[in-house]
Amino acid sequence: MVSSLFSRRDPNAPKSRRFIEIVLLVLAVGISSGALYLRNPEEAFGSSSSAWLMGTVVLGVGALILHVVLGLRARYADPFILPIVIVLNGVGLAMIYRIDSDLKYPVGDSQLFWTGLSMLACAVVIYFLQDHRVLRKVTYISLALSLILLVLPLLPIIGQEINGARIWISIAGRTFQPGEVAKITLAIFFAGYLSTHRDLILVAGRRIGPIQLPRFRDLVPVFLAWLASIGVLVFQHDLGSSILFFGLFMAMLYLSTGKTSWLVTGGIGVVAGGFLAYHSISHVHDRIYAWVHAFDNDIYNSAYGGSRQILQGVFGLSYGGLFGRGWGQGRTYLVPYANSDMIITSLGEELGLLGLGAILMMYLVLVSRGYRAALGTRDGFGKLLAAGLSTVMVLQLFVVVGGVTRLIPLTGLTTPFMSAGGSSLVANWIIVALWLAISHSARAPHGVVDFDAPRGIDYGSNDYEPEGATSVLARISTASTEGSQRG
Repeated sequence: MVSSLFSRRDPNAPKSRRFIEIVLLVLAVGISSGALYLRNPEEAFGSSSSAWLMGTVVLGVGALILHVVLGLRARYADPFILPIVIVLNGVGLAMIYRIDSDLKYPVGDSQLFWTGLSMLACAVVIYFLQDHRVLRKVTYISLALSLILLVLPLLPIIGQEINGARIWISIAGRTFQPGEVAKITLAIFFAGYLSTHRDLILVAGRRIGPIQLPRFRDLVPVFLAWLASIGVLVFQHDLGSSILFFGLFMAMLYLSTGKTSWLVTGGIGVVAGGFLAYHSISHVHDRIYAWVHAFDNDIYNSAYGGSRQILQGVFGLSYGGLFGRGWGQGRTYLVPYANSDMIITSLGEELGLLGLGAILMMYLVLVSRGYRAALGTRDGFGKLLAAGLSTVMVLQLFVVVGGVTRLIPLTGLTTPFMSAGGSSLVANWIIVALWLAISHSARAPHGVVDFDAPRGIDYGSNDYEPEGATSVLARISTASTEGSQRG
């Protein structure tokens, strides 16, 4: 029965490659289990509730469930996405347990619980989302939900302010960050709206010199989403999320229209907004000032908004060198929030430049598979959604790694799949589910996902693109699309 489930039904159809996936999953769970074991070999077999045993069981069972669900519902999904995410999640979990030994309040067990819940949520989304295009029907609902999620932390009683940023809500004693889910709902809204109104944004409106200005009424919903990202900065004092939302906004406009003028306009807006925020918002001012004057003795010793966290993280990276100090041999207790905001520096200190480079390469491969799914699928909504979610991941990694290495001001965003934090973990695993669903439609043979069913004229589809409308993702030849299906 199992063999028939994963067997090919059509000899001319592309291979589902589920066998490659299960082999890579065994390797991924093995790497994660090894990392958990090396954290404390003496404790590994000490009890039935050891971190090594429980972590291996949760990751192994979760990987098996996801593999079976993919075989049932998305058998042509990309076989590399899931194993890469398992490794990232597993290594991050091992590092969190490792840092727990230096903390008064350990969070490893909580992270393990959120890992299991996140993998279950991913399986549920894959099982019930047989066609990702149904999300296009909730375009405006996604916008409304995004606005609600971003407003929740501002409400009294449930809203929580931590370290100067009001981005959490507290329910039943547990904190949750609604903005992590909002990045998904905003991506769904942008993909649905822009794939439908792309021609109006490009053609309608007034031309001033070489610049084509769209009609304001065509950009009202997008403008509301942009205001929401600015509101996050002004009212919640969260520089990282504001950068993330605004970057998503500009990236999806560029992907849908192909107009570099949007990037130029966005760059000017970032400079102007950053200048105003620096001079009018104390939290942003403190972040940027500590970044510029990090080695000033008074700034380093400042009780709030100082540079101690930044510099200790940089010192930890330099202490790790090329090969690292060894698993468990770092001094992560010197770095505040070493298991969340600064987990990249913890990994760099103990695994060295080579180990951290390998982790970043896995992120590179993961994001490239997301863009590959965008290139391969045949509907405009799926292209924009997969590319938008991939862009979110790239922006988040840039903000995190740039912050801990002093390339840009430190913002407090979490490293996807690795940092301690349940809301971030759940949201990123849902992104994985959407990637897998879209990649299934990209590689599935004709008839498995019906793109030719009569649905009316769809301006988001390559088959019905209006004359004169161009986009980055629409510039795909038939040969490259077929190659993506084979790959």
